[in-house]
This record gives sequence, C-alpha cells and structure tokens, in this order.
Amino acid sequence: MTGVRHGRSDAHTRKTLSKAADENFPVAPFFLPRAWRDDLMAVYGYARLVDDIGDGDLAPGGADARLLGLDAAQADDRPVMLDAFEADLRRVFATAGDGPRHPLLRALVPTVRRCDLTPEPFLGLIEANRQDQVVRRYATYDELLAYCALSANPVGRLVLAITGTSSPERIRHSDAVCTALQIVEHLQDVSEDLGRDRIYLPADDMARFHVTEADLAAPSAGASVRALVAFEAERAGCLLNEGTPLVGSVHGRLKLLLAGFVAGGRAALTAVAAAGYDVLPGPPKPTKLSLLRAVGAVWR
Repeated sequence: MTGVRHGRSDAHTRKTLSKAADENFPVAPFFLPRAWRDDLMAVYGYARLVDDIGDGDLAPGGADARLLGLDAAQADDRPVMLDAFEADLRRVFATAGDGPRHPLLRALVPTVRRCDLTPEPFLGLIEANRQDQVVRRYATYDELLAYCALSANPVGRLVLAITGTSSPERIRHSDAVCTALQIVEHLQDVSEDLGRDRIYLPADDMARFHVTEADLAAPSAGASVRALVAFEAERAGCLLNEGTPLVGSVHGRLKLLLAGFVAGGRAALTAVAAAGYDVLPGPPKPTKLSLLRAVGAVWR
C-alpha cells in the first residue's frame, strides 16, 4: 500500500521503540502485566514518532513519509508530515476504512479499542509539535506550562487510562508530574534545544537572572546561568512533590511504575545539581544507582 516492505518497516519500528531505553523514566518495565506493557509501548511508539517528526529526527531515507502515504522527499517538511500523521491517527479511531498506514499507528489500534481511549491526548501531542515549528521562545512560565499541557500531560493521562485508574484527582497529580518531567528534560537539553533554535527557559526568568541567549551558547555555564537553572530545577522539584501523592493513590505494580516516573525526575534533578547546574556541556544523566535510591525514597 505504501511501497515499504513489511520486513523493513518492522525493523524501522523496532528502532523507534528502542529509544525507550534512553528516557529518564521506565517506559514499560518487565514487572508489569504483559497487556499493560504492550499498551504502554504502543503509546510510547506513537509519542516517540510524533516527537521525531517535530524535531526532524526521523531516520534518513524517507521511510516514515512513504509509510504515511507521502513522497520520501517530503520527510523533511515537518508541517506536512504532522498533517499526514494526524490523518493517519484519525484512521485509528475511524469505524470504517482500511485503518492506519504507519505500523506504529497500526500497533495502537488494539490499545485504543481495549482501553477505550479517546483522540484528545494523541492530538495534544501533535499540536505540541506543531507549536514547536512556530514558537521557539516562551515569554513566561505560564506560557511554558501551557505548552507542557500539550507536550507532556497527555502521556500521563494515557497511562492512567490504560491502567483503568483515571480520576480527577489522579489526573491533577499526573499533570504535575508530567509537567515537571518535561521541565527537567528541558533543563538537561538546553544546549541541544538551542541548536534547534529553541529556548524553553522563560524569557522573563532569563531577564531576572541577567542571562542572555549568548550565555546559553557558551561551552559551560557562568554563575548567572547556573542560578537560573537552579531556580527552574527547584520549580520542577516542587511540581514533582505536588504530584507525588499519585504514587500513594494506587497499589501493586502500578504503584512501582508511577514511583519510577517520579523517581526518574528526582534522579535527573539530582544529576543536574551534582553538575553544579552547569547543563551546557551536555545533559547531566542520573546513574542507575541514584535512580534506584530515588525509587526507594518515593516508594517510602
């Protein structure tokens, strides 16, 4: 149908899913029931692919464009790719037709049916990536929070829906955790984001700490940049604390999964602090030991 052989598309899909190992938090750990793992990986594959489209990180060769029914040469046209991706997403929820074209979206169909998922969280992730194409600076912290509501919070809401544990209070706590995780990732990736001509540090905070864009392009951070990163890290830590009651509201293996999400954020913040809040040489990453300690602390 799309001109890409199944064997090649399967390998292509596996490569996308393999990126789960590089995340700050466990995506679908072994201790979860198989059905949950399958569903979480299906959602991860979707989220990873839409981010790769928005960031221009697709595998070379145009395979994803062809899988979405486009010409391979259109793979670098991010708005066109996002439109085609949304059209394919809508085929996931359609009651008629041949279903989605892209294998990562075909893998999503059983999860959507089994968990009775709605399109809104998935559309939010696409909209966040559309926003990334036109909004490259954020004037205020509130503007950044509104972006995180599209780019991060839908993932937590999908986890709750997949595990059948959604409630207004849990969603509120989940949103706090997911926004915190997004802010932490932005702090780790200041240099990488600047290389894409994006800054996720609020402009009014930069002005308050006397940080210029030129300061962010330096090989290492001066005192003003470190102070700014420490300030934003404290904010993220407060959001994580605000959302941590989510962990205590559930039981069993789900409790361990959610503890892992919160702990991933805390361990990443510990790594940022251990680097003296100098994130410019590259993203400070937590060690496995620090992550395990953080999981234990959150669990307790």
